[in-house]
Amino acid sequence: MSGPIINWIDKRFPLTSFVKHELTDYPTPRNLSYWWNFGFLAGIVLVMQVATGIFLAMHYKADASLAFDSIQHIMREVNYGWLLRYMHAVGASAFFFVIFVHMARTLYYGSFRAPRELLWWTGQGLLLMLMATAFMGYLLPWGQMSFWGATVITNLFKVTPFIGDDIVIWLRGDYSVGDDTLTRFFSLHYLFPFLIIGAVIVHLVALHTVKSSNPSGIDLKAKDNIPFHPYFTAKDLYGLGIFLIVYSVFVFFMPNSLIEPANNVPANPMVTPNHIVPEWYFLPFYAILRSVPNMFGGVVAMALAVMMFAFMPFLDRSRIPGGARYRPIYRIQFYLFLLDMLVLGYVGYKPPTNPSIVVVGQVATFCYFASFFVVPFVSKMEESWLIKRGLPQGIMELMEREKRDLEERKQEHRRRKGDTV
Repeated sequence: MSGPIINWIDKRFPLTSFVKHELTDYPTPRNLSYWWNFGFLAGIVLVMQVATGIFLAMHYKADASLAFDSIQHIMREVNYGWLLRYMHAVGASAFFFVIFVHMARTLYYGSFRAPRELLWWTGQGLLLMLMATAFMGYLLPWGQMSFWGATVITNLFKVTPFIGDDIVIWLRGDYSVGDDTLTRFFSLHYLFPFLIIGAVIVHLVALHTVKSSNPSGIDLKAKDNIPFHPYFTAKDLYGLGIFLIVYSVFVFFMPNSLIEPANNVPANPMVTPNHIVPEWYFLPFYAILRSVPNMFGGVVAMALAVMMFAFMPFLDRSRIPGGARYRPIYRIQFYLFLLDMLVLGYVGYKPPTNPSIVVVGQVATFCYFASFFVVPFVSKMEESWLIKRGLPQGIMELMEREKRDLEERKQEHRRRKGDTV
């Protein structure tokens, strides 16, 4: 980067050094696979969602009597309004798909373990903010499914001890979902993406502090890393090209496949849909909510289902690097967990009128939580079993080094504690 303008900026702001340190010359493990593309894709989708959302907000009316008609106005009369609306709607699903794959890669390769716990937790915070943003945005079309979905979800806060009714009224701004609810949901839906951008910056700072993990799970030496540009910018751009092809197929050829047909009907508080269904990315958690007969227990189970991921750095105590790559039992457990998530998604989509669906949902919910609770036992047993069978020499040396480092830290802690006394 050179030139009179860049030089002028560099004298007043460290632009060139920042770009080199954080982007072009950022040391990156040479063995990263395409599974590491999805963090970059999540950033691209976030920018697309913010851009399309700003243009849609210029024509949207956050009024219960005008909201549905304003969507029709955007679709029919605003130049390329249909494209903006479909890009935003499909982009929401694309965002969750990319985030879920990004999380699955992290779980598979054990990238949440020390020293990347804070990186993992900032990612979990981003997921919660994204879910809240998507929920509030789902009400804005003011269709039948939007209205009744918001009614059901806000009702869940009634289980909060002592202040449940007050929280529901505060969320809705009224005693029922109405104009006040729509106004505040629109305001928060517009605000949250900018908060998410701030959280993404924190996430990136945490990433660049502990550096990227890699498929081997072993932190490579400085000489084994390569600059991010041009090697991984080219790799990310290739992944972006594939993503945009799939994304464009949905936007131009089947955009309504991800929109519930009932949401094309104006909201009517006097007519309840036969089956209230959330968006596909909420279906597994919705199935967990329905699988518990008690409303309070269902809400607690659903909240824990989202929060359980944050405990993984404490649950998985295995010293074997590389996650599922070198751990066959953990690998089987991981694939069973993915299968269980698909079953929960199917159960959440089906109406709970069939007793067999209810039973399947309860079994799948039990398996969901069991997948987390058995991790500590699987980690210890699997580690002992693999050591007896003999691990590759490099991994054994790494484990011995980590064991010595841990013992040295304990001795240093005892020494400092003794000096303090």
